[in-house]
Amino acid sequence: MEVLKQTSKEAAEVKISRNAVRGKANRALEIRFEAQRLTSHAGLVVFQRLFARLGLKERLRPCFRHLPERAYPPHAVVLLLVVHLLLGCRSLRDMARYRNDEAVRRAVGLRRLPDVSTVSRALAGMDGRCVDKMRAANRELVVERLRALRPGRATVDFDGSVLGTKRQAEGTAAGYNPQRKGQRSYWPLFATVAQTSQALDVLHRPGNVADSTGAREFMDETLARLRDALPGTRLEARADGAFFGEDVLGLFERRRVDYSVSVPFERFPALKQLIESQTRWRKAGRDAECFEPDWKPNSWASQRRIVVIRRRVPIRRPGPLQLDLFEPRAHGFEFKAVVTNKRQSARRVALFHDGRGAQEALFAELKSQCGLSRVPARREPANRLFALAAMLAHNLARELQMAARAPQRRASAKRSPLWNFEQLRTMRNDFLLRAGRFLYPQRKPVLSIMCDPRTEATMNDYLAAFAL
Repeated sequence: MEVLKQTSKEAAEVKISRNAVRGKANRALEIRFEAQRLTSHAGLVVFQRLFARLGLKERLRPCFRHLPERAYPPHAVVLLLVVHLLLGCRSLRDMARYRNDEAVRRAVGLRRLPDVSTVSRALAGMDGRCVDKMRAANRELVVERLRALRPGRATVDFDGSVLGTKRQAEGTAAGYNPQRKGQRSYWPLFATVAQTSQALDVLHRPGNVADSTGAREFMDETLARLRDALPGTRLEARADGAFFGEDVLGLFERRRVDYSVSVPFERFPALKQLIESQTRWRKAGRDAECFEPDWKPNSWASQRRIVVIRRRVPIRRPGPLQLDLFEPRAHGFEFKAVVTNKRQSARRVALFHDGRGAQEALFAELKSQCGLSRVPARREPANRLFALAAMLAHNLARELQMAARAPQRRASAKRSPLWNFEQLRTMRNDFLLRAGRFLYPQRKPVLSIMCDPRTEATMNDYLAAFAL
């Protein structure tokens, strides 16, 4: 009882009064606009260290060496575009908001930032050679991380994504788009790495082409480069039914790549009938069953392993009813067929193929937080460079986290990323978009940031990884 009385007495002593909490702020403040060395993006100092560690400026400079010399070098304009996307800005007009920000000037390496019209003219003057060299620079950054990681397996996912626009941009076309019918768009094909959740490469295409247009050559080049760069690593590839074909499967087999590709039911009515008539299914997980049919398309010269999986679902997936004419139907089940050359159990094959879903999350982050969905210019090379800048911004955010932390996961059957990555939006809220002030005591530059324990701990962790 005495302890309880003492505790209540101490609580009463520390109780805050109303007068200490409430107050009036009706008095008008005097507002002054003064020239001060302030910044709203103090966290850019972390990315500035990353740029220096990677030698990013030196990597970008050769991409534009064939262009005429200008006051603002083209590689600096592209680097500014990457910083622009890292800050969460989407429109080029948003550059006017931080034109006098010293943290941005330091990150880009310019004493004065260009205005929006200068950036637009610089993008309009770039050509296809710039795009090809920029693609190579982005690939090299991703491959260097894989070399440092030395994974036993490197998994590449191939898939396309629509980049729609309302303008008449060069190279766009109206293709299949059930959400926005008749909209002009690009239909690029991406290659992403599952272990690092980075965008390895992209094949730019107009919006009216088929999913498989140019895919075989692009896949061949991507896998050949990875094979040369990672000679001791087992390569894996995953793709959806749009890339199903003996030419693509033969390519994977010639490159000695472990693969899994979805089988499109609408192209093979005989497979649908075979699945619906199947009565014996093997257990392949808690809510999944499978069987391996002795079946192949008539056009195939040899037999390949096909695994059919059905999963129990509480509610049938919504979608166009016309597709039910081609897909197998059974109450409470969802069906999937996968062709693969893996020799593992059907359950692990199903888990491996289901890991493709992480690529959709990567596309969502690229579009919503890195500006990939924007088509800012009318010329096609400028739009391609903007897309590459968005990919580079995403890859740099991933690289920053991988450089500061050891892998946090082991290799899984789904080939999930080896790090618990934070989204770029979270990084902006935690430390990137923080106010700061530049001071020069005894001519030594100092960045002063408001004391916040969480921000301080986060930035110190990153800065410690790039200690000079």
